[in-house]
Amino acid sequence: MKTNYIALIAAAFVVLFLIVNSMFILDETEQAIVTQFGKPVGGARTQPGLQFKAPLIQKVQVFDKRYLKWDGDPNQVPTQDKRFMHVDTYARWQITDPLQFFIRLRDERSGQSRLDDILDGETRNAIASHLLLDLVRSTNRTPEIYEEYLVELEHLEDITVGRPAIEAMILEKANERTADLGIVVLDFRFKRMNYVTEVRERVYDRMISERNRIADQFRSEGQGEARRIEGDKERDLAEIQSEAFRESEMIRGRADGHATEIYASAYNRNRASRELYSFLRAMEALEKSLDKETTIILTTDNELFRFLKEID
Repeated sequence: MKTNYIALIAAAFVVLFLIVNSMFILDETEQAIVTQFGKPVGGARTQPGLQFKAPLIQKVQVFDKRYLKWDGDPNQVPTQDKRFMHVDTYARWQITDPLQFFIRLRDERSGQSRLDDILDGETRNAIASHLLLDLVRSTNRTPEIYEEYLVELEHLEDITVGRPAIEAMILEKANERTADLGIVVLDFRFKRMNYVTEVRERVYDRMISERNRIADQFRSEGQGEARRIEGDKERDLAEIQSEAFRESEMIRGRADGHATEIYASAYNRNRASRELYSFLRAMEALEKSLDKETTIILTTDNELFRFLKEID
């Protein structure tokens, strides 16, 4: 009796184990295939929820249903015009046929490795087939000029393709090569492009030379403007001084004329006034001519002597 009870318990555990082993749950982000002795059995399992398989002899291979990222290794690649560039790329891809993906690649790690070969190869081919300008620019456009010294950049050299078109070409070629792998490349982009060290240094030197040229142009224009301003200043100063001298001479002439009129009017008014005027003028002349150490000899018919005699 006891032996039968133990056997019944063991059988129950075995049955429970087999039931548990025959079930698996798929998440919304997962898809799977069932394999038996390493070979796929049935179609892909893509619906989320409880799924069943044969216990023990069958296994479940789960793949991600979401968009997966691919990050390329930076490479040094020559362009069609022999410019070496450091190119860094990235892409998004998805497993669309889990069964085909398992048959061809087995797992996601192998898928990433296969994409390395495909995308890196197509990137090299595309870059080697196009000019540098097509890789770094998107469209033909007229640049916006904010400074007058950049007027020489009013027109940029036209491109024939452009970066978005090259990315689209790489994406199309990559999907042609992944069509039988059960995956699709959803998007491809250049993450970064840069010159190699030697070329970058030459570019920097050229930029420095260009800025020095612009600075020299500014200095030359500034010196020319300074000389022009200095010349205008000297001309304006000479004009102002000339006008001031002319005005002062005119004022002085008018003043002298007015004084002469006053003197003449005073002299011609009457005899007493003329005598007073003559006296004052004589005294003024005497004051300016004599000092303590001066001796003067006057004749008896001198006008000044007459005034002095009258004073006595």
